[in-house]
Amino acid sequence: MEVNKIREDFPILRKKVNNHDLVYLDNAATSQKPARVVKAIEDFYFNYNANVHRGLHTLSEEASEMYENARKRVATFINAGHESEIIFTSGTTDSLNFVAQTWARKNLKKGDVILMTEAEHHSNLVPWQIVAEETGAEIEYVELGKDGDITLEDFKSKITPKVKLAAFFHCSNVLGITLPVKEISKLVKQNGGIVVVDGAQAVPHMSLNVQNLGCDFYAFSGHKMLGPMGIGVLWVSREILESLDPYKYGGGMIDLVEMKSSTWAISPEKFEAGTPNVAGAVGLAAAIDYLSEIGMDNVSSHEKELLTYAVQKLKEIDRVKFVGPADVSSRHGLISFYLDGIHAHDVASVLNSIGVAVRSGHHCAMPLHKKLDIPASVRASFYVYNTKVEVDKLIEGIRKSIEILG
Repeated sequence: MEVNKIREDFPILRKKVNNHDLVYLDNAATSQKPARVVKAIEDFYFNYNANVHRGLHTLSEEASEMYENARKRVATFINAGHESEIIFTSGTTDSLNFVAQTWARKNLKKGDVILMTEAEHHSNLVPWQIVAEETGAEIEYVELGKDGDITLEDFKSKITPKVKLAAFFHCSNVLGITLPVKEISKLVKQNGGIVVVDGAQAVPHMSLNVQNLGCDFYAFSGHKMLGPMGIGVLWVSREILESLDPYKYGGGMIDLVEMKSSTWAISPEKFEAGTPNVAGAVGLAAAIDYLSEIGMDNVSSHEKELLTYAVQKLKEIDRVKFVGPADVSSRHGLISFYLDGIHAHDVASVLNSIGVAVRSGHHCAMPLHKKLDIPASVRASFYVYNTKVEVDKLIEGIRKSIEILG
């Protein structure tokens, strides 16, 4: 993989921050966009802009074709059975709320259990808290292991016939670990439950076959995988898809409207009320094409190389404490850590002074940080355009933080 050639496709990487070259290591929050993704969006607005599915004129037909082709590209990228299983949303948060408001509110009742881990992103935690309050269901958590990992064994004791819904990350946005989704899904399904997977941190970094995972819902965002903000995806298994009621109502999702009643279109239109984010879908398709040309196996191996190098360098600094296991083999794309006696925000500020962009805080996982009894952590997350030279710059900034802040 020619990283220097890839970097040429990202104009923002030529930006100066505080008179230093930008080192962008906040990819878990959002990735940067290659020029071709931005150009694809621009091309849509300049040459094809029209509302979809609602006109017989040329622009509307062309826009509709581009929108549906984007759906097909997503389906192929994640190995869905059919493009009708792909529902466009505004992002992972919207996708997870969709499941909460459609399947969960309708099917859960008092005495049922919603199973999550202690390391979930707030987007895969708060919606289930609300559903539990509304339905009387109870929330149970798979606890963090002693080494900061969560394994299949940790799930086994928690999965019972009472678990009607299990919602968990594929890759953690803090711990960096990857869960065995297929094996967990099998256990949950054997006990009569359904599985919802937060794939926001997984889809950008690995090859995916949703049909083999055994889950019922899989959610992810475009902006973390080189695509634009404001576009996301919810994959729904065919077995559940047609049983779902719409999440939103209005134009575009109807079949027949009368004065006192209405009927709905078939999936996926049934779940995409109003004017969709056509440009976002077009941009996401361009991002998928870009990643496909690189090859997801190449993406994964490049990140693993950077992670291995970064962990090795971080271990040389005594004050660095890892959040989650330091074992690189169980990680994808990111490292979270903290320095004894120095707040994460202060470390991030020093890093920013030399042009290094990292994330500091709870990373939308406040319960996890409370469990670990740390006020905040620093997260460095990598992607296809990052280099070992940039890792060295990160290490330089950490050492500078210790020097300045003691």
